[in-house]
Amino acid sequence: MKHSKALTLLSMAMLLSACGDGGSSKEAFGPDPKLPEPQRGLLPNMKIAEPVNWGDQKPTVPQGYTVTAIATDLKIPRRILVLPNGDILVAEGRGGNAPKLKPKDIIAGVIKAEGNTKVKGGNRLTLLRDADGDGTYELKTVFAENLNAPYGLAFADGKLYVANQDELVSFDYQDGQTKASGKPKKITDLPSQINHHWTKSLTISPDGRFLYVGIGSNSNITERGMEVELDRARVWQVDADTGAHRPYATGLRNPTALRIQPGTEQLWAVANERDELGPDLVPDYLTTVRDGGFYGWPYSYWGQHVDTRVMPQDPDKVASAIKPDYSLGSHVAALGLDFSQPAMGNTFADGVFIGEHGSWNRDNPVGYKVVFVPFSNGRPAGEPIDFATGFRGEDGKTRGRPVGVTVDPRGALLIADDLSNTIWRVTPKQ
Repeated sequence: MKHSKALTLLSMAMLLSACGDGGSSKEAFGPDPKLPEPQRGLLPNMKIAEPVNWGDQKPTVPQGYTVTAIATDLKIPRRILVLPNGDILVAEGRGGNAPKLKPKDIIAGVIKAEGNTKVKGGNRLTLLRDADGDGTYELKTVFAENLNAPYGLAFADGKLYVANQDELVSFDYQDGQTKASGKPKKITDLPSQINHHWTKSLTISPDGRFLYVGIGSNSNITERGMEVELDRARVWQVDADTGAHRPYATGLRNPTALRIQPGTEQLWAVANERDELGPDLVPDYLTTVRDGGFYGWPYSYWGQHVDTRVMPQDPDKVASAIKPDYSLGSHVAALGLDFSQPAMGNTFADGVFIGEHGSWNRDNPVGYKVVFVPFSNGRPAGEPIDFATGFRGEDGKTRGRPVGVTVDPRGALLIADDLSNTIWRVTPKQ
């Protein structure tokens, strides 16, 4: 019965999407993308990510690099943290409890579910250890369990911080520890009503004083009403000791990953923008996050481009909206962000790695890869470079979907793949 219902909904999607978005044009990247006119329809085009096993295949990485699966059979890995002793923590889980509002939401839910893992989320942290430094992580053990859709991870001064979908917590940590001792300490509650965008991204200031938490909106474009958007679509600054918090920046529809730029106190984010304006709107982006800044959602996008679906409008808000720094392309679903370092090789020494989970709402799929955005003088400079590809093959089959990306200081990029439930490790060949 469920299978028959899914087929019916998919047939409806194909019929309705014919009235929606057309094909896609070339993606626009960088600080000044050329934005097309909005396109509206009953439904956006939808393309199922047909999952298949990797088998004997692996992601494709640049010449001179090698890729290895260091952990498999995980339970929806999302984020990766490298601890001071080189151990790796992986946050595993799936959250969200937003009810469907309209038939199109049900159809979209079926489409998206077809492209996701069927494994139940672990609601835990798993620790990986490579004791002899040979690249094989011989220890794989549960560090903490019974969490609530953990996502963001951070560490400072003997404290491990975890952003669950409903609260920010901490564990005391001693170097070499393989299992959490005791229950986590609550720092503060996080907005969790409805949880349309449930992921809570996390990073910490260089001095360990403040945590920054990314909190996504409760809708695509306020279709649930503004009252449920309280404390949503923003980044919080949280005092790590007291839990006191304030809005650091607002108007970011879904800030899915946060990082402090090394050597500075500058906060950066990648954000997922709104849907249903066409295959080439609106660009997901990489941007600096300014204290007190407003980034447009819901009233406008990419600066002052007004979204006429939002009523009533707020002209003063639109006038103050900050244009993001760098377009990653529309619907790539950027979920991972980390700054590189020289240990990753000359070509990839200065810039950021970004994990792109991949589109579901374009006839010509995009994302499904890890890209590198080069920097110069502390700013993005040039088009993104494909770093790890092959997650979606030319045959239209999807073998993996990148989420979190983390640079290991010893010279490796770690990639969480939440479709095949794998952690990939990419290293320069010696």
